[in-house]
Amino acid sequence: MTQLAKAEKISLEDLALIRKSKKDLDEISFLMRALNTIGTPIDSGLELLPEKIQSKISHIIQKALQLAVKANLKTLDKNKQNSRSSNLTYKLVTGLSGATGGFFGVAGFSADLLVSTKFMMRSIMDIARIQGEDILEIETQLACLQVFALGGTSEDDDELDTSYYATRAALHTTMNQASSYIAENGTKKIIETITSQTAAPIAKLINQVAARFSVQVGEKFAAQAIPVIGAAAGASINVLFISHFQKMATAHFTLRRLERKYSKELIKENYNLLRLDSNLD
Repeated sequence: MTQLAKAEKISLEDLALIRKSKKDLDEISFLMRALNTIGTPIDSGLELLPEKIQSKISHIIQKALQLAVKANLKTLDKNKQNSRSSNLTYKLVTGLSGATGGFFGVAGFSADLLVSTKFMMRSIMDIARIQGEDILEIETQLACLQVFALGGTSEDDDELDTSYYATRAALHTTMNQASSYIAENGTKKIIETITSQTAAPIAKLINQVAARFSVQVGEKFAAQAIPVIGAAAGASINVLFISHFQKMATAHFTLRRLERKYSKELIKENYNLLRLDSNLD
């Protein structure tokens, strides 16, 4: 008998969903694990990146997220609630983008990231809808953006607390400010100004998400910068990339659905109690 016995109000089926979501969210970063398995020295690659390159990657990440949010906000005026989900289609598109980026190497990385981030956001929105979210609501749109900050925990993550609820707590205030700002100013104005950094609350949220997303993107860059990677490997990396965030999104919106069914406090309590459950695996 574990401490999860306290969760008498939660069905066994839903407890299993909490367990699976936690397992998926707590796994170490996708690309580091996958490429380390085949002996690719990603750690060394990241450490050797010049500051100029790191700064450029950071700028590309912010721009990619800005454009993804801009494209998302445009859907607020469109009824796409009944459209069908197609994770496979998104994987094919991002795979093609990765193949192009891999062919051109570092030179193709920027365009690849802009394209892949946009379609990852679309895939995340589909997953949110499947879990009962109204993707036409601003709060849901921002919750989709939040997924890019969910990179999975790692023993090497010393600077940021990457645990799931800690990440949500860290972004909570900024997300509320961004939501209020959009509601007050209207989506049309936000769409027009988002890439100019004048939409301060939105820019602040994007910067916070970008700081966490950059860990994953840095691994992707280091892998695609390897001279022998080629188009095929570039496509494979992008499929891993989007698959990872589809898994993060599924866990994230599953927990949000359970929070609506029960309460955020109850789901969070049982999620955290799983740390003490020796039968987690």
